[in-house]
Amino acid sequence: MGSNLSVKLDAEMRERLNRLAETKDRSAHWLMQQAILKYVESEERFEREKAEDRERWERYVLTGEHVTHDEMTTWLTELAEAD
Repeated sequence: MGSNLSVKLDAEMRERLNRLAETKDRSAHWLMQQAILKYVESEERFEREKAEDRERWERYVLTGEHVTHDEMTTWLTELAEAD
């Protein structure tokens, strides 16, 4: 079981949340949990991708290894024609 955490909402946002909860036949609490879950998952994915990009850049700087535009175009053309 989780612990409590307070979030201060202005009156307008609270009313919007309550209306949406009623429309969706869910509790405002459930909606907030879902919103936080989706936000955190999205941000975690973004941070993982950013770290991967940083690692790729560092590997390129160290090795100079890369794929040219022509190599990529050829590969993509072959991939498309394989279907």
